[in-house]
Amino acid sequence: MHFTSEQHLTSEQHLEDGVLEREFTLGEIPGTLWTPESTAPAPLVLMAHNNGLPKADPRLVARARYTAARGYAVATIDAAGCGDRPRSAVEEQARADFRQAMQAGEPVDEAFESFIGPLVEKAVPDWQTTLDALLSLPEIGGPVGYSGGWTALGIRLAVVEPRIAAAGFFAGGYVPLAQREEARQLSLPLLFLLQWDDEGNPRQRALELFDAFGSKEKTLHANLGGHTGTPWFELEDGCRFLDRHLK
Repeated sequence: MHFTSEQHLTSEQHLEDGVLEREFTLGEIPGTLWTPESTAPAPLVLMAHNNGLPKADPRLVARARYTAARGYAVATIDAAGCGDRPRSAVEEQARADFRQAMQAGEPVDEAFESFIGPLVEKAVPDWQTTLDALLSLPEIGGPVGYSGGWTALGIRLAVVEPRIAAAGFFAGGYVPLAQREEARQLSLPLLFLLQWDDEGNPRQRALELFDAFGSKEKTLHANLGGHTGTPWFELEDGCRFLDRHLK
């Protein structure tokens, strides 16, 4: 892995599933890259976590390692406002207002917009910087896919990044109005996962978002259970979806 003076490889380790895990920094952006044992350039999958969670979230790491073992380069980062990156007092207050409104059963739209909308806008440039750096590596080739629970970010990236050829979204009950409108512009193949009893993502809103996507090829998988109850076989199906469009 060869980075410039502002791009540093901070650690690497060979995992038991035949995957190489490397930690890196791009300026102020910390990230993790998982690559398979292969001499051929691998397609790249950007794997974003839910708003604010760290890149080391165990569920994300498990998905990333599984996907890399299937022949993909998988990358995640702590974008601005996520993980251990600095957060402003305004961002923290907006986050607290949103959580308080949800816990009290009050309307959350206003708090959500003030919290997530700016976070998406700040995160997109960091992901584009990461995409530029990783696609310059000899072991990574196109096309590029997006997979993650941060649906709003995925929509925004897919709109502004023609290099993204397919996307898998999770949940989607709460997505800012700007991204709900942008969803109509999407034309890439989509796989949309919905947990039917997700207490944090209103089912009807998620179904309305799926209906709004402009893609002619879009698939909805719905399973019973709460937010963290997505069946493991959906990860297998997700890789088959990536195989169809990235290999």
